[in-house]
Amino acid sequence: MPRKFLVVVDDSPEFEAALRYASRRARSTGGRVALLRIIPGGSDEHWAGVREEIQREQRAEAEALLNRLGEEATARSGAQPIFLIEEGEPHDAIRKVCGEDSEIKILVLAAGSGARGPGPLVSAVLKGGGFGGRKLPVTIVPGELTDAEIEDLA
Repeated sequence: MPRKFLVVVDDSPEFEAALRYASRRARSTGGRVALLRIIPGGSDEHWAGVREEIQREQRAEAEALLNRLGEEATARSGAQPIFLIEEGEPHDAIRKVCGEDSEIKILVLAAGSGARGPGPLVSAVLKGGGFGGRKLPVTIVPGELTDAEIEDLA
């Protein structure tokens, strides 16, 4: 079974660096990319009907985004990626996915640069501890890497 490189799909400008790195690394090691899109969970029972409609829309948007990004990941890695959609907080969703799939061997995140700091995902992962009861290596890719630099590193 090929090892999987988990990439959390967010709306940050540096996300593309994580996707490019994970795809290139998967190609060079015979692995696969797993793309995880996390959508916010709802909790207000009073507005259950509205919440369900919002969740349906968010899921449809997540599926469309993953399909679009999947084309890029396939072209770069040589293999169809795995699409995952979870609801809730990022660290909890990452922990759940990693706990359910022992083939996920590396979490790939991209760090922001400058005054913004490393970004919310990197900060959450560094504070949060383990993933699904497992020790999981985390690769943090500088968000400003070029394709040539990623090619050289991966």
